[in-house]
Amino acid sequence: MAVLGAAAAAAASSIDLFPLSSMPVRAAMLEPDVIRFRKLDSGVKLEDVVQGEGPEAQEGDLVQFNYVCRRANGYFVHSTVDQFSGESKPVTLPLDAKEMIRGLKDVIIGMKAGGKRRALIPPQVGYTDESLQPIPEEFGPRRSLLSHAKEPLVFEVQLLKVL
Repeated sequence: MAVLGAAAAAAASSIDLFPLSSMPVRAAMLEPDVIRFRKLDSGVKLEDVVQGEGPEAQEGDLVQFNYVCRRANGYFVHSTVDQFSGESKPVTLPLDAKEMIRGLKDVIIGMKAGGKRRALIPPQVGYTDESLQPIPEEFGPRRSLLSHAKEPLVFEVQLLKVL
């Protein structure tokens, strides 16, 4: 019974803004020519999960969003949504290369409020500098995002507002 409980706890500890149950598995199997991901010039691979509504986010806009960040192997790095309470602490940042990691900026540009995207961000446009955002509050001298600077990261992003 303890083994089952541990497995259930491990499964519950993985936050997923985009549950697999919402994925159209049958449609993908019936339509093998459907392109799910697109690759940007920066090397970022992204998938639009939900389109959203309203004006598209553009470079220089101030945006508010939630995200889940994982290593490419699925290891959880950080989320703005608490896995137990569901409470979110959204990030508000300008869409520019001075404050935000370039790959995440590339993911958010073109999104509409309410939209969701999943993206694989290569290391050369990820955390290349320790001042680039978003940096979770609990990350500090003992736990740095630069430890993830040489690996691709998976971001699941939900754009809440274009301010």
